[in-house]
Amino acid sequence: MSAESTASAPELDTPYRDSHGHAIAPGEIAIGVIIGRTSEFFDFFVYAIASVLVFPKLIFPEFNALTGTLLSFSIFPLAFIARPLGSMIFMVIDRYWGKGVKLIVAIFALGSATVAIAFLPGYSQIGWGAAVVLGVLRIVQGLALGGAWDGLPSLLALNAPQSRRGWYAMIPQLGAPLGLIVASGLFAFFASNLSADDFLDWGWRYPFFVAFAINVVALFARLRIVVTPAYEHSFANHDLEAVPVGEVLSKQGRELVVGAFAPLASFALFHMVTVFPLSWVFLYTSQPPTRFLVIELIGGAVGVVAIVVSGILADRIGRRMLLAATAIAIAVFSGFGPQLLNGGDAGEAAYMIVGFAILGLSFGQSSGAVAGAFNRAYRYTASALTSDLAWLVGAGFAPLVALLLASQLGLPFSGVYLLSGAVCTLIALAVNRQLEVRDR
Repeated sequence: MSAESTASAPELDTPYRDSHGHAIAPGEIAIGVIIGRTSEFFDFFVYAIASVLVFPKLIFPEFNALTGTLLSFSIFPLAFIARPLGSMIFMVIDRYWGKGVKLIVAIFALGSATVAIAFLPGYSQIGWGAAVVLGVLRIVQGLALGGAWDGLPSLLALNAPQSRRGWYAMIPQLGAPLGLIVASGLFAFFASNLSADDFLDWGWRYPFFVAFAINVVALFARLRIVVTPAYEHSFANHDLEAVPVGEVLSKQGRELVVGAFAPLASFALFHMVTVFPLSWVFLYTSQPPTRFLVIELIGGAVGVVAIVVSGILADRIGRRMLLAATAIAIAVFSGFGPQLLNGGDAGEAAYMIVGFAILGLSFGQSSGAVAGAFNRAYRYTASALTSDLAWLVGAGFAPLVALLLASQLGLPFSGVYLLSGAVCTLIALAVNRQLEVRDR
């Protein structure tokens, strides 16, 4: 009997209890998951928006707008490179001092690095040192994000009814569009109510202060679940145990690799409808950034609806089938999407709405489709590493590569990045199916 089948029906029906012994409904766990993911993605999008609107002028004023943005995007992936290392470091803290300590250290490190960016001096003050400081803080953000994995999505998955696994898989994914909505709204507010000089001088810094406050609130929401007896019971039963990375690689390395490549289409599209189009519109049109930030906000709302729909569809047709279908849709979108982005006001709006609709359907199941292949004893650590690697390969370099392709070869060529992600997803899903059949 595999470890996947060791959970009994009574375990699935056992009510969660907080540190005072009060019962906690699964819905409360879902709320903790959403708050936690929203805070992480809010940090992510605050930095992403600033990397387009602020850092090229603040850190790289000696270069033209395009080169400055490309240099800004070259710092962007440092967090994704550092994230797997952060997971490994914080898994050690988890094993020796517990998940509560790990979360507190990771979230405060993330919040401190984020708020420190709010005090970032510019090139005019310390020269190239500004880029170095930003790069270091970006690395700290990545290390902390690796440690911010709390296992709550795994807890939901472990206790999800067989017929509603797609629904439970989509819940953590809601944090991405919600984080984008809040971040875009804040930047749009300050950009529209301040002069360009005031915004560049001090207005852009306020969202980074807000990020720290949101992280603190999210920390307490997550700790309320993580320190519960039920969570500790799952840990004691090895359902949420921080297993050494070397052991995970030796036991389930192939599943980890497949899991990292399965969501590439979704993760590539993630940045192609958030960071990249903002940079293109800002660089190559005369439109104010506030307008496009509002479009992104609306797109985020569409993404929320699409993610919810993904949970319903996945439970009807299967998560892998939905991922395959959306990968094909992303491949098709890679062919006509860039032309929409270059099609004026209506084209931009269509690009964002269609893109977010496809993204929501795909992203809603991107983390759950392959996680079930992990043995329960390794799922906690393997899920964290799979997510880290998927973000690194699929999304970390997307803004830089897409803008480089579009600026050098033309906007349609930015779709090549999307197409490559779609192909990788379809191959990974096919390989995963073969592995399942072989292991039966």
